[in-house]
Amino acid sequence: MDAFGDLFRGMRAQGSLFGSSTLSPPWALHFVDGPPLTLCTVLGGAGWIVPEHRPPEQLRAGETVIVRGPAPFTFVDEVGTRAEPVACGEFCATPEQGGTRHRLGWNDTSCDSGDGATTLIVGAYPVRGEISRRLLDALPVVLRVASGGGAVPVLDHLAATVAADTPGQQVVLDRLLDWLLVCAVREYFDRPGGEPPAWYAAQRDPVVGDALRLLHAEPAAPWTVAALADRTGVSRSTLAKRFADLVGEPPLTYLTRWRMTLAADLLAEREAATVAEIARIVGYTDAFAFSAAFKRIRGVSPSEFRRTGTVVPERPTGPPLRPPGAVLPVIPAPSPVVRVRS
Repeated sequence: MDAFGDLFRGMRAQGSLFGSSTLSPPWALHFVDGPPLTLCTVLGGAGWIVPEHRPPEQLRAGETVIVRGPAPFTFVDEVGTRAEPVACGEFCATPEQGGTRHRLGWNDTSCDSGDGATTLIVGAYPVRGEISRRLLDALPVVLRVASGGGAVPVLDHLAATVAADTPGQQVVLDRLLDWLLVCAVREYFDRPGGEPPAWYAAQRDPVVGDALRLLHAEPAAPWTVAALADRTGVSRSTLAKRFADLVGEPPLTYLTRWRMTLAADLLAEREAATVAEIARIVGYTDAFAFSAAFKRIRGVSPSEFRRTGTVVPERPTGPPLRPPGAVLPVIPAPSPVVRVRS
């Protein structure tokens, strides 16, 4: 795994797929469940995404939008539509919802797909754990990817899969939506003039990128700056400076924060594991040292975190390093829709 791929561990379209809806105007789908991420892509026709407290944005065939929750949003045939909104969201997956025809893993050949009809694919993504939460922090409230670019093959597969009533159709749709989500986020980070998080941009550096991949592939290894420098083929001072310049913190500080993120998810997922066992998994032979590091970063002890399930923001370990030309993580404030053009 790399620093980017690791963040998708807990994000899977699994049973939460809203499926394919062929909508004849007027129509209005109101997504009310507020999942952390909702992905909408139009295979044919067009519509308007209307986020809460943000201007509406038209979505045409081949375009994709990702909406970050928990605020609700609406997908309509036109702004000011006369249609009564149908409450939808993560669990809107059956024809009995009314108002539109919903296809959940099957091909409804009786559905009217004539002039003016819009075919919409939606995936609602629950974000499980602290690892994937780092990805949410790097995204705007609404992220739009224009037609074309790397998502074209995925959309072609989606269109073909939706139209084919074959065994395993739902599983394939789920995985295609996962693929589309990765393509859309990567295209947003790589857009011209973009401001990706520091850890993402740093992956392109031949030295720091290798160091990040090693830390993510072997987080429990007994890393020192010297050992990391030896594995990346540079001097200790070169690695330390380049890593701090590009990532915004020293390599071992980054490692500690990443280990605590992994530990937070393990504490929640492995209820039978002791704190000492979790400590060993993330690279600590001493449970007391692990508990002290966890409380320093997370603000609560491992036992308290497990008991309450409280998500506590990471505590900064010191003032951020910002030498000239450094790229630091960007946590966007609410802003208008971001367009990504191929």
